[in-house]
Amino acid sequence: MSDAPTEPHIVLLGTGTSVGVPVIGCFCDVCTSSNPRNQRTRTGVLVRAPQGDFVIDTPPELRLQLVREKVHDVHAAVYTHSHADHIFGLDDLRICGFRIGTPIVLHCEENVEQQIRTSFNYAFAEALNSHRFAIPNLEFQRIGLEPFELLGLTVRPIRLMHGKLPLLGFRINDVAFCTDVSLIPDESWPLLDGLDVLVLDALREQPHPTHFSVDQALEVVEKVKPRRAYFTHVSHTLEYEATNARLPDGVELSYDGLQIRL
Repeated sequence: MSDAPTEPHIVLLGTGTSVGVPVIGCFCDVCTSSNPRNQRTRTGVLVRAPQGDFVIDTPPELRLQLVREKVHDVHAAVYTHSHADHIFGLDDLRICGFRIGTPIVLHCEENVEQQIRTSFNYAFAEALNSHRFAIPNLEFQRIGLEPFELLGLTVRPIRLMHGKLPLLGFRINDVAFCTDVSLIPDESWPLLDGLDVLVLDALREQPHPTHFSVDQALEVVEKVKPRRAYFTHVSHTLEYEATNARLPDGVELSYDGLQIRL
């Protein structure tokens, strides 16, 4: 049973880069800021769907994020890619599978499944299957670029590039989530037409080989023209208030806990 409201929406569980903000050992103005919107856990999304809740990625702080958002159960996960900051909170869903009594369905591409099976090999070891609570109850559902139905919503995968790594963004209704992206292939642009909200990777001001910079993300926003855009996967070099003050109307940094209606 889910306590999700009847109005479907997403919650940005985390909006930080792979090391999070504050960064260990850093005492810059952002890392020592008292503004909670400068405190960014690793990037992930909660989708409060008509028939339950699912997450996009399972970041390392997933337990803390779900407790913060008062989530009762997660029924499924959808993956963008298999980097550590996007999969290593998977075991935090173990309690959900135990409680609901059915597997947590992991929707992902083949290479992501292979990495999860390697990183969480204990979850798939036959010898441990008798210990019901000791291992997460997981089931894979392979996805590609075709839309699929999940808990009462249509999820549309979007091919993106993270440096040389192909990964997926996702569009649900007129909201798109595109993290860890440095290039949008030509065939993916039409999937971004007519958006109400675009949540887009914007790591920092300086160029980066595997992430959009702020200026590159703004170029995407100018081309896509969503009604509103939020930047995510943000590093500690971008202070929340100061960065928003120089961004154009309709564009701002996201923050942990931001809710967006679907």
